[in-house]
Amino acid sequence: MLTELELRELVSFSNGDDPVLSVYLNTKPGDGNADAGKLRLRNLLKPINLHQDVNTIEQYIHHEYKWNGGGVAVFSCAARNYFRAFPLALPVRDMAYVGDRPSVKPLLDLFDNYGGYGIVLVDKQGARLFTFHLGELVEHDPVEGESVKHVKAGGASSIPGRRGGASGQKNTLDETIERNMRETVELTVHFFEEHNIRRIILGGAEDNVALFRSYLPKAWLSLIVGSFAINKAVSQSEVFQHAQQIALEYTIRREKDQLDTLLVKAAKGDQAVVGLSETLKMVNLARVQTLLVVENFNTAGNRCDSCGYLTTEPIKICPTCGGKIFKYQDVIDLAVSEVIKHGGDVLVTHVYQPFINAGSTGAFLRY
Repeated sequence: MLTELELRELVSFSNGDDPVLSVYLNTKPGDGNADAGKLRLRNLLKPINLHQDVNTIEQYIHHEYKWNGGGVAVFSCAARNYFRAFPLALPVRDMAYVGDRPSVKPLLDLFDNYGGYGIVLVDKQGARLFTFHLGELVEHDPVEGESVKHVKAGGASSIPGRRGGASGQKNTLDETIERNMRETVELTVHFFEEHNIRRIILGGAEDNVALFRSYLPKAWLSLIVGSFAINKAVSQSEVFQHAQQIALEYTIRREKDQLDTLLVKAAKGDQAVVGLSETLKMVNLARVQTLLVVENFNTAGNRCDSCGYLTTEPIKICPTCGGKIFKYQDVIDLAVSEVIKHGGDVLVTHVYQPFINAGSTGAFLRY
């Protein structure tokens, strides 16, 4: 399972003048068998004149890859003895790209839409805990408190309203539920912190979910992106289906809100820009806090190999340092790497026509 640390290691890889071959291959079972996938890989690699890198990637796909997931991302720089392979549960678009660094935009798309989810199925006794990351659902150790089904009163009195009577039993039951819920929340928060959870999905009976939320600290409440009513003992496959649907709905909702905000702010000149030219200017100044780009959008551009200046203008000399300008197949991918290198975020969006009309790229700025 690809981690954020591994993703940042890809972004920070420095190869000098040696080319990096990045390959993404869709291996979703419904889209063909392994032989069909290997044929598509061969066709992807035919035009690439990097014999050792091509051979290394083919050897991995043919002899090591398990063909039991949705896709795979492979990166090779033979001159630097660099090779990384990441099997993925989610499908990816077939792609082969040669550049001066790994092409990470497809992985960022997966990370942004399907990374860092924590799922909690809660009842009055405890909770089942899951991580949902890049299409993989993993169940972790549950939280179990004191049983609330066979609680006995502590006193001898049977008079309602006194300890040990009907009210005493109810008070003891309520105390057990409260104690369980507090312990459940405390251990769940520790689970969130340990697994770097950025989004939370809750499941269970409505009253149990509401009670859990009432004890959850405000900082974590703000990360809840959805909930669903379900029995805590439900199968993992049902949990997966709910998680996948909620993640998709949240992604679409979040993207629309952010893009609408971006377009309004950019129109006002309020710490935001849209359009490729203006966005690249801000990337060059390291002012981008969040880069937004439509999925599968790419365009050729130019880059100064001395200072990293990016542009789509047909120039030969860098206006910043006077270095030589070289053409690149995908200037968007270069911009993505620059933003991450300077501590910014990247949001790869789905199709949203108003954003496409504005140029398919934009950025929220640091200052």
